[in-house]
Amino acid sequence: MGSYCTVRLYRFARYLITFFMRCFYRVEYLGKENIPLNGGFILAGNHKSNLDCLLVISSTKKTVRFLGKIELMEKAGWLFKRMGVIPIDRKKKNKEAMDYAVNELKKDEVIGIFPEGTFNKSPYVILPFKYGAVKMALDTGKPIIPFAIIGDYRLFSKKVKIVFGKPLYIKNKDDLKKENIILMNEVIKLLKEEK
Repeated sequence: MGSYCTVRLYRFARYLITFFMRCFYRVEYLGKENIPLNGGFILAGNHKSNLDCLLVISSTKKTVRFLGKIELMEKAGWLFKRMGVIPIDRKKKNKEAMDYAVNELKKDEVIGIFPEGTFNKSPYVILPFKYGAVKMALDTGKPIIPFAIIGDYRLFSKKVKIVFGKPLYIKNKDDLKKENIILMNEVIKLLKEEK
């Protein structure tokens, strides 16, 4: 894959990101007790802005390896590689990227994913989820921690918060569609409960 994470750079970046998010956006973090302290897991939630990755990174001391569109690598590949981003081409099936992410999960790494696949600019609460998160969870036995990003990123406004739900385990290998809907509904529930 050619994607690797420089731990020292990631930790320094996370420190700056956390300072930035708390001071300039006055983010509220809810449900952080649902984020496991040990072992690998998948963070999956809605997608509103380019700042979403920074918000998730600032939420946990764990290193989060995001699945990110390959176009990011064309703009600042050296930085995103060192931050552990796993490039994914949204026009392809991406077996190599998914296999890489599964292997990282098996090594107890944390994978971050936005199953909508793009920013939600529609009038709907959420866009239909792609199957990557539930498939990775099924293949590894690792839990998904659903999250919801609520509000708008406005400087100094306390208008944005992120809420984490309880771990979700994918067990029904014969009906990933149903499992995917369960994950979607968990995120929708978090979005509605915390508004």
